[in-house]
Amino acid sequence: MTSAAPASGNTSGNTAGITYASAGVDVEAGDRAVELMKGAIKATHNSSVIGGVGGFAGLYDVSRLLTYKKPLLATSTDGVGTKVAIAQAMDIHDTIGFDLVGMVVDDIVVVGAEPLFMTDYIACGKVVPERIADIVRGIAAACSVAGTALVGGETAEHPGLLGEHEYDVAGAATGVIEADHLLGPDRVRAGDVVIGMASSGLHSNGYSLVRRVINHAGWALDRQVSELGRTLGEELLEPTRVYAADCLDLARTFPVTGGAAVHGFSHVTGGGLAANLARVLPHGLVATVDRSTWELPAIFKLVSELGNVPLADLERTLNLGVGMVAIVSPEAADAAVARLNDRGLPSWVMGTVTEDSDAILKSGPDYVQGAKGVDGGAVRLVNAYA
Repeated sequence: MTSAAPASGNTSGNTAGITYASAGVDVEAGDRAVELMKGAIKATHNSSVIGGVGGFAGLYDVSRLLTYKKPLLATSTDGVGTKVAIAQAMDIHDTIGFDLVGMVVDDIVVVGAEPLFMTDYIACGKVVPERIADIVRGIAAACSVAGTALVGGETAEHPGLLGEHEYDVAGAATGVIEADHLLGPDRVRAGDVVIGMASSGLHSNGYSLVRRVINHAGWALDRQVSELGRTLGEELLEPTRVYAADCLDLARTFPVTGGAAVHGFSHVTGGGLAANLARVLPHGLVATVDRSTWELPAIFKLVSELGNVPLADLERTLNLGVGMVAIVSPEAADAAVARLNDRGLPSWVMGTVTEDSDAILKSGPDYVQGAKGVDGGAVRLVNAYA
């Protein structure tokens, strides 16, 4: 009869037992990361945040909602996508947080809601305290721009699942809007004006296409590109513009209760301009967007030329220079554009909303209707880019 080895025994001949650290998880490194990021997180807190950093749950005092007639909570969650591969390759991690926050809070402001608080999640192969702290500092800085409190988060070490220098980030936010001020397709009318707000670059969408094009061309991230005025890597890592504060200011300046009013916003993310704009239009209306009202930024021209990417594919993948769109009443159009530009956000009138009655033009890549599962309005792109 053979005897079984004791459950606590070590059959490898090693005298040391297996520990969590030897399995690849460094709890002490996680604690150091928290210490490094605490100051940046606290800088986003206001009087509504209860408690400090490190609790099991973030607490936010919503007593202010007692003043609302009918408060509606808005929530959104997102990540950054494969743009994190660029940050990792360049070993620059303090800007990716803007991409995360922008993707989350700017979805919330589309309905006119104020993003109140946010949490983040970082999964990594190994906790390097300085790297994790850089990521969170970027998230906190973007939250400050958006006026959103960063009330909690989690860093998870996944050895064996992610490489030592690999990570991914995600986040979620919650906002509030008075029901009477909710923006969306029900507000949009024929005659409304479509205003484009400039993007800061690629933002956080389409990087699988962009990276494929760059790899196909054999271009290195440290390549100096004259058209961009900097290296390719610096351009690809340009942080996403966070529109939350600008959109909220516009909605408050031109409330839906007035004649000159903001009726809706569209955040231009995955799917491009037409697909995302169509989501916020009611069935039966079409937004005609004039491409000639803006010039494609250099990075989009570069991707197109290097990869010989068809225009239709570019338009349904990248933002092409427009990161957010406002739909406003005609009475508000000029003043709204002026206000956005005064705030340092380049903006312009790019189209109008009309009844969708021209059956001849209801086909082809320049016409999009019922995008992303929403059986709503349509968008028609006309003319060539300036």
